[in-house]
Amino acid sequence: MFTRRLAAVLSVMALAVFAAGAMPVVSLLTVDAGEQIYELEGHTALRINDSSTGRDVTVSWGVFDFNSPNFLYRFTKGETDYMCVAFPTGSVLHEYAVTGRRVTEQVLDLDSAQTERLVRLVEENLRPENVTYRYNYVKDNCSLRPLAMIEAAVGDTLRLTPPGYFEYGYSGINEGGAHAEETTFRKEMSRYHSNYPWYQFGIDLALGSGLDYAIMPRERAYAPLYLHDLLSSACTVGGKKLVTVENVLVPGVEGGTSLPPTPWYATPLAVAVYVLLVTLAVSVADLRRRRISRWFDSVFYGVLFLAGSLLTFLIFVSTHEATSPNWLYLWLNPLCVIPVVFEWIKSCRRVVYCYQFCNFAALVVLLACHRFLGQVFNVAFPILIVCDLIRSITYIYVYRTAFRKNNLRKAGVKTS
Repeated sequence: MFTRRLAAVLSVMALAVFAAGAMPVVSLLTVDAGEQIYELEGHTALRINDSSTGRDVTVSWGVFDFNSPNFLYRFTKGETDYMCVAFPTGSVLHEYAVTGRRVTEQVLDLDSAQTERLVRLVEENLRPENVTYRYNYVKDNCSLRPLAMIEAAVGDTLRLTPPGYFEYGYSGINEGGAHAEETTFRKEMSRYHSNYPWYQFGIDLALGSGLDYAIMPRERAYAPLYLHDLLSSACTVGGKKLVTVENVLVPGVEGGTSLPPTPWYATPLAVAVYVLLVTLAVSVADLRRRRISRWFDSVFYGVLFLAGSLLTFLIFVSTHEATSPNWLYLWLNPLCVIPVVFEWIKSCRRVVYCYQFCNFAALVVLLACHRFLGQVFNVAFPILIVCDLIRSITYIYVYRTAFRKNNLRKAGVKTS
């Protein structure tokens, strides 16, 4: 509540900045990556500097109130509200100087009419009734909002087509004649998150095939750091460049202040290999003893059940971009709770046996067809799926062996 009130007050104050009628200089500020996960793609803001009045403000669309009611629930559901707020540029630059994040300014070469349109668009957005908007990670965020205003101010003469793209689509060939690689939202994210593999693991788990279609340069501009590069080559139909002057306002740390790379032994891939080794050891012991290690499966399938419950919420409740379809649901779903509970109930082991048959079939289909499903899997997922497959085979073998030796009505499987 306090943040919203502060945003409203600052917005009302900012309206007075443009009241004098002089023509200010508008520029795009790009902040390099920070160490928080929501800072890894950088940050974008518009600077409006009116030298005639001495007023200099920076407008940001990346303000949110973490302490607002039910923030985590609303964020997971896809109902996060961000705000547009104007701050004194000096205080903004000081904040990033303290944290060591470089700030680059791209001065927009706009005529008086374009500048006036852009300023009025920002002014309208800063009104208290307009400062809040429904945030979308890749479709409507702190980078795409100012870009949309620049496009609206310049008009349809603006071209955001870097080398390798034609006016109306991807050419596949860059200026040097070499084939340019298509990219997707997931590829872009993994590039920015290279030092944070567990964060990318979570994204790959939660978001499905909607992240894996080929995207155009305009869509890549969801990332502020790419928007900076995109505007560097932007021009009008007549060949006039949009940005002619670029300044480094805060030197900062080269490449941003993100954390060092996660050690290889602590990455999701390494942990998946550890889980595979433990799974193999437990399964071999179970096959020799012809018993099921219930303690192991309570933990293993318990974790899968929690992940499946999260996917259920994201697929059927959340409005987040690209949460559905998610083919991992063949592997991770609430049915994973069956071994956790029913394996401990002797009379219900037939249910576990049937579940593992269905689970085995679903996992085989997923592994065999995942390359044709249009969804790119995290490198750790196939290994973890194989772990589940090994446990399914173990269950089927142990149960079938026991069923052959004993009457199902009188005897059950011995367990450890």
